[in-house]
Amino acid sequence: MKTLIVSLKIFLFFTVLTGIVYPLLVTGIAHVAFPAKANGSLILRDNKIIGSELIGQQFDSTIYFTSRPSAVSYNPLPSGGSNYGLTNIKLKNLVSERRHQFIAFNQLDSLTEIPSEMLFASASGLDPHISPKAALLQLERVVKTRHFDESKKQQLLNSINELSEPPQLSLLGEHRINVLLLNLKLDEIK
Repeated sequence: MKTLIVSLKIFLFFTVLTGIVYPLLVTGIAHVAFPAKANGSLILRDNKIIGSELIGQQFDSTIYFTSRPSAVSYNPLPSGGSNYGLTNIKLKNLVSERRHQFIAFNQLDSLTEIPSEMLFASASGLDPHISPKAALLQLERVVKTRHFDESKKQQLLNSINELSEPPQLSLLGEHRINVLLLNLKLDEIK
């Protein structure tokens, strides 16, 4: 019986320590050291949350740059990929359909090489980034639908270059652009 009581006391101590004290301590440190990141890297406009830098969003309008496809319709709750293998006919059909849609939506030549992130959904289904090449392939459509002149087109090109992020630690991943930030910058071009 004495062993049971000691075990319960140890269980209760570690439950409080690891279930309450430690999470509160780490959350407090994060809020002091990285307040924006600790709150989900939320983006505010006119005191209204319009998105997060960390979660992709769907942009279907011709006046915006489009995000990469999502297997979960950009819903963070069931986050995940399609889990289709490379030999699965469903994946082959999806890629073919996405390629056709991207080419048609952006009025590109049928022989244009489309970046893979515009054809395959990310593993989480929530990736907010595309490559600079994918952004440049969409540039003419955005310029045309927004009726931009050469000066505004150049501003947009500069924005793409400014928002292009290098690989993490100079070796992990590829150059990328956050689509939400790019579209917000696009809205600022008058």
